[in-house]
Amino acid sequence: MMDWIPIVLVTFKLLVLAIGMFFAIKWHYDQGKKLKEMEGHAVLRASGKVAAIFVLSLLGLGLFTLVLAKMFGLDLSFP
Repeated sequence: MMDWIPIVLVTFKLLVLAIGMFFAIKWHYDQGKKLKEMEGHAVLRASGKVAAIFVLSLLGLGLFTLVLAKMFGLDLSFP
């Protein structure tokens, strides 16, 4: 009985991984088809929004860090 447990469990694991990989590849393929259907301008506009949000959040984080450093009395001057 104990000799069959690793065989059954490894077979089950491989089956689950194979099914998961199949659906992951299928999902990415379907997403690629959707992306091709979108207009080029829509993709450019969406990537511009993402870049703008990233830059604004980076700026906000930098300002928050400076305010926090001044509150704690850290010396941020260059030598």
